[in-house]
Amino acid sequence: MKKLKIFFETIFAYMFLVQLVQAEEYVIEKNHASVTWIADHFGYSHPSGKFTNIEGIITFDEKNPEKSLVDVIVKVESLNTGLFKFDQHLKSADFFNVERYEVAKFVGTKIMVTGKRTAKISGDLTIVGVTKSVTLNAKFNKSGISMITQKPTIGFSATGSINRSDFGLNYGLPGVADKVNLVIEVEANRVI
Repeated sequence: MKKLKIFFETIFAYMFLVQLVQAEEYVIEKNHASVTWIADHFGYSHPSGKFTNIEGIITFDEKNPEKSLVDVIVKVESLNTGLFKFDQHLKSADFFNVERYEVAKFVGTKIMVTGKRTAKISGDLTIVGVTKSVTLNAKFNKSGISMITQKPTIGFSATGSINRSDFGLNYGLPGVADKVNLVIEVEANRVI
């Protein structure tokens, strides 16, 4: 009986290790990662801005994507609309309050595969110290050896939307839309 117990414990330990080996850790490559937001402005236009300083780790299991993990930090100071005064206003206490809240953060909590290369990634998004659950529609673009870095690389695109009032970002409502659409692009290099 004791030998049988040891046998099963060994099998379970082996299965756990195999799962860990299949998941590879990737570091987000800052030069090819961004979060773009788009919001309606009084119905006249749809201004946008881009966060360009993104850091984080993606633990990716290509064979079992639902077992993957995502942990991302966005440096809010990197916000750029192309208009200096607008950037300064968005970074002020009216919006992102960069002096107090330097980063926004997304931590994935669940991945649900929806197609051969698509998934819904649910997670906790923290902006100005407020954390809310959001779901992103993600597409796995490609994996391979990057011609630039010569490292194993993965790429994803994702879209989603949030209501900024959920995070206490109420300035300009309702003329400036509550709903903000997000477009995310990420490349990440495997940790070797």
